[in-house]
Parts: sequence; C-alpha cells; structure tokens
Amino acid sequence: MYIVGTPIGNLGDMSFRGVETLKKADFIAAEDTRVTRKLLSHFDIHTPLVSYHEHNSRESGARIVERLKAGETCALVTDAGMPSVSDPGQDLVALCGEHGISVSVVPGPSALTAAIAVSELVRGRFCFEGFLTIAKRSRREHLKSLINEQRAMVFYEAPHKLLYTLMDMLECLGERRITIARELTKLYEEVINTTFSEAIERYEQNPPRGELVLIVEGAIPAEKTVEPPIELALGYIAQGMSKSDAVRRAASETGYSRSELYRLVIK
Repeated sequence: MYIVGTPIGNLGDMSFRGVETLKKADFIAAEDTRVTRKLLSHFDIHTPLVSYHEHNSRESGARIVERLKAGETCALVTDAGMPSVSDPGQDLVALCGEHGISVSVVPGPSALTAAIAVSELVRGRFCFEGFLTIAKRSRREHLKSLINEQRAMVFYEAPHKLLYTLMDMLECLGERRITIARELTKLYEEVINTTFSEAIERYEQNPPRGELVLIVEGAIPAEKTVEPPIELALGYIAQGMSKSDAVRRAASETGYSRSELYRLVIK
C-alpha cells in the first residue's frame, strides 16, 4: 500500500512521484471519491476508486486488505494533504501491519507543516493536538491538560467551531499569542499572528471561511521572565541590532507582547 500526499489547495503542489504512483496502482482508496475524481481528471489518471473514510473504515478496510493480500497495490489518499495525519488512514496502516502488508509513503503537501513553516511561534519543538472534540466539556478538559505545555501547540479546526474554540482557549490557557493559518495554498490564503482576545474580536465581526490550522504559544517558563523585557530589548539594540529585530528576539525569549514591547522601546 502507498500513502500518497495530495494538494491542500494548489494543484501545482502535486509531486511527479505522486502522480505516477496513482497511475500505476491497481486501485485508489479515497476519503471522498467525488473530490478525488477531480484530482485524477486534472492529471489524466484513470485508476479505479474505492471509498475509504471514517464511517466505513472497518468494512472497507477489510476489503482493501484482502485485495492487497491477493497481490494488488493500493494508493491511499485523503481529500487534501497527508493521509494518516488526523485521518482514518491511521487505522488502515495499522491493519496492514497486522497482516504483514508493506506500507510505503509518497510524501506531499501537509497543512500541519505548511502552517508551522509560516508561524513565528514555533522554535524547533511543537506538539500536534489535531482536532478538538465538539463536546464542550471534553474540549475544555483537553485544553486544561495543556496549561503547562511549553512547546507550541498545533490544532486543526473547522470554521464553524473556531470562535467557540478561541473562547475556550482564552478561558483555559489565559491570554496567549496564536497563529491562525487559513486556506493555505489557496487563492485566499491568510496567515494572522495575533492573540486570543484579538482573534475573538476579529471573528465575531467577520466569521471565517475555509479550513484552519491554529498554532498556540506554549507556556512560558518562569525563569525566562526574570529579566525585564524592555532592558533585554535595549541590550540587544546596544549590541547593534535594529529596533524591530531586538524587539522580536526579546519578545520571543520572554513571551511578552511584541507590539507592546516595541511601543516601550520607542518610548
């Protein structure tokens, strides 16, 4: 079985190897065959499709495994991005492992790595939390378990749930910086670096559209806030840094608001 990454928006991101794998496979297992047919049509691919998604994964997974055991090859795709990342493809990979079926990956676009690349909050380490549950109580319990997490935290979110999620994050985690990446690689791509409060105010006025990736600032260790941010920034300026670079570095190291720190430096 081949795990094949597909574009998250821009079809130009599809890899040559991905196209060749989809052409050569005996069949393609797709989350939504209607969505995948559009992709196949664009690249003139005529490989047969079967349905594999959250609601039929047990029955469809068993049928796919039987075909693989009989010697066929399957390419697993999701509607967009990498299968198995917050995706029922994880179950199919595990099922193949149970039956001794080899699994190969054809890497491709991923909303997770794309958002990390453009966020100013990730400094090497992060943790991926996927989708939060719809149930309010469980969602808050999940968030409260992350209060002391010092790594940046990455979440997937749907537009109709965003405002409720932001409100719960503010209540459970306290005010923090957040990167909101929306419609990545698409025509109306938008990346916003803001705070929970500012984001809530923004989306109360203008409800978002399109799928989102949220990157939330991790908890700041107490020892990192000992030195006053203003003195730290001024120290970097004295070393020859520009005001903006000095503020950016001091804010990153202390968790202080970059805009507020810049105001203090100018003052």
